[in-house]
Formats: sequence, structure tokens, C-alpha cells
Amino acid sequence: MAKRRNLILGGLAATAAMASGIGARAQAFPTKPIRFIVPFAAGGNADVTARLAGEGMSRKLGQPVLVDNRPGAGGVVGQELVLQAPPDGYTMVIAAFGTLYVSPLMAGKPSMVPSFAPVSMLSTVPMIVVVPANSRFTDFQSLLAAAKAKPGTISMGHAGNGTPNHTDILRLQENEKVSFSIVPYRGSGVGLNDVLAGQIDSYVDQLSSSLPHLQSGKLRALVVIGEKRTPELPNVPTLAEVGCTPFDGGTTLGVFVRQDTPAPIIATLNAAAVAALDDPAIKQKFVDLGATVRPSTPEGFAAFMKTEEAGIGDLAKKGLLKPE
Repeated sequence: MAKRRNLILGGLAATAAMASGIGARAQAFPTKPIRFIVPFAAGGNADVTARLAGEGMSRKLGQPVLVDNRPGAGGVVGQELVLQAPPDGYTMVIAAFGTLYVSPLMAGKPSMVPSFAPVSMLSTVPMIVVVPANSRFTDFQSLLAAAKAKPGTISMGHAGNGTPNHTDILRLQENEKVSFSIVPYRGSGVGLNDVLAGQIDSYVDQLSSSLPHLQSGKLRALVVIGEKRTPELPNVPTLAEVGCTPFDGGTTLGVFVRQDTPAPIIATLNAAAVAALDDPAIKQKFVDLGATVRPSTPEGFAAFMKTEEAGIGDLAKKGLLKPE
């Protein structure tokens, strides 16, 4: 009995020591530079967002946050690199629901959402519906009415299949029981050129890329695909304000790590991200880009992801969003 008791006590002591060691490592985190993977090319929205956030996070963490661009397959290539790294918090990725769920879906792969732990949201670039300045549609209600009267005759462009621009149109169609003539492009630049030239009736775009054309008077915004008006376009109504079912259609980027990363490390990274977004200089840079800073708790970010999955996942279940 005494021998058995000593073995048990010894095992408990070993377990306690192991737990203490893990706790000590978590408390000491970080002790070396952190790799921040951007699964897109340099210069885009995700890249700029990661560099701004990483700059602030490095000051809070006391270690460099090194941006590493690994583009490919709509974000899948960079995200898979994170899953190959140890779950120790030293490899992060900037991603969105679309890159974790929609991009793999379009490639015929399973969702990557379960493989990642949300750390914090960073920012949202609002999505809007724009028309040429001389368009006969003076508001979103008139565009919807025309599309309902003659289904499939009102054209609406987007930046590519599987992009948030695309899924926003699909959700609009489902929610409002309307059918547009959907025109896919390879990026916003070409699509914006066509709507500016009046080749298509309307276009769903990120505020950041359309804003210069709105400010010059060449385009007109009809509605913000979101729950709040955007400060840059204070007179443009939201979906709810025009009588439509509201949803958060903007491009929301955030920080993720591997799902099995220890909670204390995630908490440390979250505190650094929130502190970075609270920096007035960094916050102003986001505003200049047409983005809204959106710090969150890991739990709040996870809840947001569930809401996105309910809306966009429904499109996949109905066969409206499928592999190409």
C-alpha cells in the first residue's frame, strides 16, 4: 500500500511539475520574434493590415513581429503553413472567414475554420453597392425593384468567384428573393472600369477601392452592405435602412493561430492586438485606408465566425457556392 501511495504521489508531483513548466513557458511568451503569415501578395488589404497591426503588437510584446507573404489558392497556401508550425504562438496568420471557409470550398477542400483559434479581429473594410454617376438608379430600392420586375436583367459585378463581393451578391439574392445577372471579374480594377464605363449596371466593391471614384463624383454608392453606416459615406444608408435583411458583408480580417495553442498564449497575443488597434496613429492609418478598427476578444471573434458560417454556409448547402 505504501509503495502504491508513493507511486501515486510521485505521479501527481510529476504532473504538477509538467503543468508548472507549461505555465512558466506561457508566462514567458514571447522570447523570440513572431512570424506573421500573410497568405496574399504584398501591397493588398491583408498585407497592409498585418503590417500596421504587427507594428503595434511588436511594441506590446517586446519582440519583432515579422510579416511573411505566402500567397496562393485564395489564402489556403499560407494558412496550411501555419498548420505545419508548432502550436506555440510564434506563427500567426491574418485571415478572414472567406479565406478559411470559402477558399477551401472553392478548391474542393474541407473547411479550415476548425483548425484555427481566433485571437482578435483587426479591421473591417465595408462593402458597398455602386453604380455609375449617371445611372438611372438613384437608390437601392429602385435597383431592387427593377431586378424583381425583370429577373436576370440587372447586371451586378464582383471581384471574383468566392470573394466576399461574390458571396454578398448571393446573400442579397437569397434574402431579397431577387435575381441579378452576376458578372465575375478577376479583381476589382477591371470590374470598376466596366461600371465606370457603364458596361454593367452595378458593382459590389470594398469601400477602399471605390472611394476615390466616389469622391471624384464618377460613381454613386446606393447602400452599405452592413449594419452600420460608414463615416466616409455618412449619407449612404444600410441594408436595414432600405428595408432589406441586414448582414455584415464587409471584409473582416483578424489574427489566428493553430487551434491547439495554449489559452494563456492566445490571451497574450490578444492583448497585444487590442493595444495595437488602440494606438491613435495606427487607428488613423486604418481610417485613411477606408477601414474600421475592430478589436475583439477571442470569444467575440469566435462568435462572429459562427454567424458568418451560418450565413455563407447556407449558400453552400443550397449549392449556390461550390467548387469551380
